[in-house]
Amino acid sequence: MKKIWIINSFPKLFEAYLDSGVAGQALRGERGIDFELNSVLLRDFSPKDFKGVDAAPFGGGEGMVIRADVLKNALMEGVVKPGGYGDNFREKLHIVYTSPRGKVWDNEYCKEFSKNVWGAKGKDVVFVCGRYEGIDERFIEAYVDELISLGDFVITGGEVAVLTILDSALRFVPGVLGNKVSSENESFNGGLLEEPIYTRPRDFEGLEVPEILLSGNHKAIKEFKESERLRITKKYRPDLLDD
Repeated sequence: MKKIWIINSFPKLFEAYLDSGVAGQALRGERGIDFELNSVLLRDFSPKDFKGVDAAPFGGGEGMVIRADVLKNALMEGVVKPGGYGDNFREKLHIVYTSPRGKVWDNEYCKEFSKNVWGAKGKDVVFVCGRYEGIDERFIEAYVDELISLGDFVITGGEVAVLTILDSALRFVPGVLGNKVSSENESFNGGLLEEPIYTRPRDFEGLEVPEILLSGNHKAIKEFKESERLRITKKYRPDLLDD
């Protein structure tokens, strides 16, 4: 069984995620995939003589910083100990922190992460969710294996970033979608956006479904979809064709 540990400040976000969608079903063990998601509440590991998880930054500056000792307590007591990883836990866990300085998450990175981390030889994963101004640099230096960024923008906390990483990466785990073709035909696979899609009614406010899609000619339909993927990519994301 692959275990996913999330050190976070807002566990209800992950509870809602578990209750919905195919990825949530996979994490509940309902799609034949052996995954287990464990939420570790950061504030449960504050020092006894200190209320809270953060403190003002040394040297001044805006905001508050999550303390390294609180993060270590959460890792050791909330993950390593209950998970039974022992003294050599670094060999069994892959620890990820979401940060603007990380490698930018895209479709290829997503597939690579899913294969390497959740493949047969992969490790259990620990996601560390930052808040406020971030986390103490010393925890990153001592324990973090990989930094991931969603892009060149800032969000209020790492929980949303981790949910995005989970939802996109789990789609590439065999069995989660139930149909391998589903993930292969989506946007960004092959470097192109997905083609336009249509359903009933055949006529909507004078706009009709392309006749070729109703023809039953599978070869022609496939060629049409491929040309549409190229057209849509040129129109909306020409940067994807620059290379």
